Amino acid sequence: MRSRIVALALVGLMANTGSFGLLSFPGVAASPSGNANLKLGVVRSSENQQTWEAIATRLQAAQLNYQIVELVALEEAATLDAFNVLFLPNIATFTPAQIQALEAWIERGGRLITSGPVGDLSSVWVRSRLRSLLGAYWAFPLSTPASLAPVQCTGQCPPVPQNLSPQSLWGGAVIPVGLDSRAIATWQAADTPPAIVVTPRATLFGWYWGQANSGGSPELESAWLRTAVLNYGNLPPVTAPTASTPSGSRIYRQPSTTVPGVARPPVPSPRQGMLRSPQTAPPMIRANQDKPILAAPTPSVPQSPSADKVSEPVIPAERLSRVSPSNLPITPVEAIALRQDVEQLIGRVESTSLAVSAVNGTATRPGAIAQARTALDRFQALVEQQNYAEARQQLIDTREQLITAYPARRLPETAEIRAMWLDRGTIVQAGSERGLAQIFDRLAAAGINTVFFETVNAGYPIYPSNIAPKANPLVNGWDPLASAVKLAHERGIELHAWVWAFAVGNERHNVLANLPRNYPGPILSAHPDWASYDNRGNLIPRGQDKPFLDPANPEARRYLLSLIDEIVTKYRVDGVQLDYIRYPFQDPSAERSYGYGKAAREQFRALAGVDPRQISPRQTELWQRWTDFRVQQVNSFVADVSQLLRRRRSDLTLSVAVFPLSEHERIHKLQQHWETWARRGDVDLVVPMTYVAESDRFGRLTLPLITNESLGSALVVPGIRLLDLPKAIAVDRIQLLRDRPALGYALFAAENLTRELETFLNSTQGATSQRTPSAIPHRQPFQAASTRYAALQQEWSFLSNQNQLRMREPALQAFDRRSQALSAALKQLAQQPSPRNLQAARQELQAFRQEFPNWMSVQRLEQAYQVSTWENRLASIELLLNYGEQRNATR
Repeated sequence: MRSRIVALALVGLMANTGSFGLLSFPGVAASPSGNANLKLGVVRSSENQQTWEAIATRLQAAQLNYQIVELVALEEAATLDAFNVLFLPNIATFTPAQIQALEAWIERGGRLITSGPVGDLSSVWVRSRLRSLLGAYWAFPLSTPASLAPVQCTGQCPPVPQNLSPQSLWGGAVIPVGLDSRAIATWQAADTPPAIVVTPRATLFGWYWGQANSGGSPELESAWLRTAVLNYGNLPPVTAPTASTPSGSRIYRQPSTTVPGVARPPVPSPRQGMLRSPQTAPPMIRANQDKPILAAPTPSVPQSPSADKVSEPVIPAERLSRVSPSNLPITPVEAIALRQDVEQLIGRVESTSLAVSAVNGTATRPGAIAQARTALDRFQALVEQQNYAEARQQLIDTREQLITAYPARRLPETAEIRAMWLDRGTIVQAGSERGLAQIFDRLAAAGINTVFFETVNAGYPIYPSNIAPKANPLVNGWDPLASAVKLAHERGIELHAWVWAFAVGNERHNVLANLPRNYPGPILSAHPDWASYDNRGNLIPRGQDKPFLDPANPEARRYLLSLIDEIVTKYRVDGVQLDYIRYPFQDPSAERSYGYGKAAREQFRALAGVDPRQISPRQTELWQRWTDFRVQQVNSFVADVSQLLRRRRSDLTLSVAVFPLSEHERIHKLQQHWETWARRGDVDLVVPMTYVAESDRFGRLTLPLITNESLGSALVVPGIRLLDLPKAIAVDRIQLLRDRPALGYALFAAENLTRELETFLNSTQGATSQRTPSAIPHRQPFQAASTRYAALQQEWSFLSNQNQLRMREPALQAFDRRSQALSAALKQLAQQPSPRNLQAARQELQAFRQEFPNWMSVQRLEQAYQVSTWENRLASIELLLNYGEQRNATR
């Protein structure tokens, strides 16, 4: 995964061999303190206060005049406008109001320098805005220390310190994402990930600047900061009517009495067209604050969706159309990458058009495809003319035209998982079985065949339980789970109980339920000794909002197993999905870790002879044992749940909602090693929460997941987050997965399903009276394999009838013969599953796939993307055969 993420930055890195165009990098002044225009503020917070002495030492070594600004003062325009450069060292928690203030200040001329995983513990909205402000984000920490290497550059280049001795630092990869973002230094490590990224308005250092255990010397760190400050040092003062210069040499503010980074957002109004029951709910339950919210963020107070359903900050995709394109040079390598991005989009639109044409029997080819190919030629000419701004605008316009060109017509029978998370907020607002029925009617009409129904949330079951201390206080007078099972099955939809595992409380839920914000939830209130803590003794880590059980506590584990057992025995659910099946977010390199419950400490002390509270990441061997211990607690619990479900009903499906971060990062930051669960056969479906802004990035993130050959027979179903995602972008994500060896998608969440997207799904994949629902891959894998292959044959037949299947005799005869043999073998397996028929189908598939590249050699010259798509779909059929074999062997 790590190499995949680093690949995202290669274009930006290689682009540094050319000129920086509009970027201005003045030379280093001999006496920075004499620069009258330079007004530097250094921001202090509770997160960097413990290392402030080392930070101050480095600031003095940089010979920079500066003033200290307390983090809580950033919301004040008068404070910000006293500076034109701000340095934010190692701050992970910001409030939405602080980010809004920084955005406005930068628009007025301010410049920003940051270090470390900036904003990493903040809300999703905050992280997305920081990503936009900085033009880069911290992707993952390095597994070993590495030294900095400035990127070679010619022409007008950013300044870099000279004659520094090589030093190894504990750092992280920072990925440039903006059109004007450039990496000016890389790490001398595998894949040479970016270490420092600059834009005309911001600089991001990829390590904990001024933190002694990061490994950087005062000389090295002060040199890099001095260079970065002086890059922006000739700016004029920030101009704003409210600007004022603070008196004294320091600006101090009293610490805030609220939890940093946790805002109490107002309850939003329902957005027009969202999936909602027509009934009106009381204001306090209008939004599901535990997961991405119902309505769009208001301009004044941004909302804070849950971090657990987000792997990357999400920026509204339509933002590209409002960006003024940069005239920074486009290097030949970058031009190739940009062209390939558009060509891939052309391929997706063509692939969908072919599928629609094969169903309807008439050719469907949007005019936008031909226009896009002409636009690519125009783009290349503009690059050669060095008209870079217009070239970028050409691609922006072309992408928008293509992405709205997907045909809204009936697709072929596609056996795929079409899942939707049905969140607590939507369930509560339905108010009754009648209200819930209207929601299921709409999901069925949109072709959704699997629903993850939020059954246990923040420690509360949504049904009357004999196990849990309390049912959800927002549900009164009815049993939503019983109604959901009935309604789903009447409509041919699978109903999976979505269960929060180790997270058993939620501060935002407390607000909705009129409870004290610091209420730990019903489980920990009844059993405080089941709790887990961070290394500072906090029940809830700073910047987060959910308490967790100690996964090592045997009584807590038995409770969760009993609750799951109650669900699957009392209700005829089709499966269980585990969410929050991990520890809270941590960053060991910043000495933020979690898992210090009473049981865990006792067990580890017996195992290793030391209290885990007494060790640190610097004790490499012991720390690894502590990490492995916590990973094993999660692994063993997933195995226990799997065994429980198999004992109760062999047809139950176990899925897990997981993070798509790199394996190394997940182990050390979350202790979530879902690869182990998949390899052991504990889980049927792995549902990674692949929530990113750009479609090309979505493709790069999902590809290594769905092509991972080390996951046993488990099926990977990538998630698509609908909040603030335009219909056209959502459609493009779905089609991207269909063109890959994926077997479906999961949409988060029902409360964010707009009428516009719903209408499109109704027309393309929704159920009709003329056809029966397709097989669901995880339920009928062999039937799904046969159905998916029939759709392929339909496309080949259509092209052949149009004289567009580029094969000559005798290759065409061989292709037809083997194609029919494979079809017959798959149909036989679907009708009569047996080891013998499975072996016959597998042999036919392997033989067909082996010859397929030769048959398609000419076709590939004209339709490379389409041929690649067909190969991916054949690969998905093999995944189904493997899954079906494992399922039949274990049930």
